[in-house]
Amino acid sequence: MKRSTLGALTLTSLAGLMVGICGSGPSEAGGKPVSYKLPNETAAFKPGPNLDVVQSNCTACHSVDYVQTQPRGPKFKEDFWRAEVTKMIKVYGAPIGDADAGKIVDYLAQTY
Repeated sequence: MKRSTLGALTLTSLAGLMVGICGSGPSEAGGKPVSYKLPNETAAFKPGPNLDVVQSNCTACHSVDYVQTQPRGPKFKEDFWRAEVTKMIKVYGAPIGDADAGKIVDYLAQTY
């Protein structure tokens, strides 16, 4: 079996090859820091029980706007919010512990 030429490349020679292809090395690429301005917040969580737990867990992944666009009304209370929090954990991988999940559900059910 014939050995591939690429398999014999070292990291250094591969980096040299990439510089040859791309035309510049990392120091020559004009690597200026990217600067951007985030938009102003358009919403804030309402005051309520366990607000600190909600802020520290939920805003790591999405804005408050996401919560405010959820359905409202008497049938969208604890069961609805429990299902939403469970979805965030199981489907989207939100790193929320059981104790915090319960507090988040309580906050959302009582506040929204």
